[in-house]
Parts: sequence; structure tokens; C-alpha cells
Amino acid sequence: MDQFDKMLEKWQPAALSLLRFITGLLLFQYGVAKFFKFPVLPYFAKLPPMIATAGALELVLGALLIIGLFTRISAFILSGLMASAYFIGHMFKDPANPVFHPLLNGGTLAILFCFACLYLSTAGGGPYSVDAMRKK
Repeated sequence: MDQFDKMLEKWQPAALSLLRFITGLLLFQYGVAKFFKFPVLPYFAKLPPMIATAGALELVLGALLIIGLFTRISAFILSGLMASAYFIGHMFKDPANPVFHPLLNGGTLAILFCFACLYLSTAGGGPYSVDAMRKK
């Protein structure tokens, strides 16, 4: 097992950059769908102010994550956004009947994004990011 760990350990920095890039890309797509209506999703037809604000954050901060600029603060804000998305948009979708279980309330992605962004806020953007280039 030691050899396996050593073999994979050398790829950890690249995997961190890849996690940052993919997380940013996936969040960015939600912002694009909300603001530019691409792809057309019926539940984003009308944007209440809270959803519009979330879309703006996903669009701008998702783009910053993609390139790896201001990764820690962007990921921290996005982590909080995804936590609030879970509790406001999923768990308490029906305030009279809150459903905590993510499989039942559709909040699995919000939780995953929350903790992926929380990790990125502590780990940074990795070696393949604008942040890393700025430090050199």
C-alpha cells in the first residue's frame, strides 16, 4: 500500500488544480443557465432576486475558480452560497414540511459543492492556477 500511496501522491497537486477547474466549470454553468438561458431550463425562466444573486455569484466566482484567480476567497463565498442553497432552496422548500435527507429534497449537489468549495478555500488553487503564477 505504501507504493500505491507514493505513486498517487505525486499527482496530488495536479488533482487539486483539476478539482478547482471542474468545480468552477460546473458552478459557472448554473450562472450561464440562469442569466443567458442556455441551456433553456424551465425552472430558471423567472429569476427571483435571491436566485439572480446566486446566479451572479456562480457566474463570476465560478469563472474565477476556472482560471484559479482569488481561489480561496471565491471558494469560501461559494461554499457559503451552496450551504444556503441547501437550507433555503432544498431543505426548506416547503417550510411546513422540511425534508433533511438530500436524496429526498434534491440537495445532494448543493452539499457536494459546499464541501468541495470549502476544501478549495483551505487548499488553494493548486500549481496550475493564476494564483500560483502570481506568487512566482
